[in-house]
Amino acid sequence: MAKLILNDDEIDLEDGSRIKDACEEAGVPFACEEGICGTCVIEVEEGMENLSDFTEEEEDFLGDECDERLACQCKIKGGCVKVSF
Repeated sequence: MAKLILNDDEIDLEDGSRIKDACEEAGVPFACEEGICGTCVIEVEEGMENLSDFTEEEEDFLGDECDERLACQCKIKGGCVKVSF
């Protein structure tokens, strides 16, 4: 079982699941949900290694890999990830 910490709320997620729904419930804004618009940019404070690899959409929008991700594109592999928006 993976854990997503979002604005001090701890959310248990199945390993390999998308983080989109948990982020949306916490107030992260979403628009296109396809990695094009960038409204769902989150900052990964801890546990980047526990997220899926950057998608082509994220690389196109964010440029070089950094501490930011698009919540609509991420899956949590396991472990703990702390994000903010």
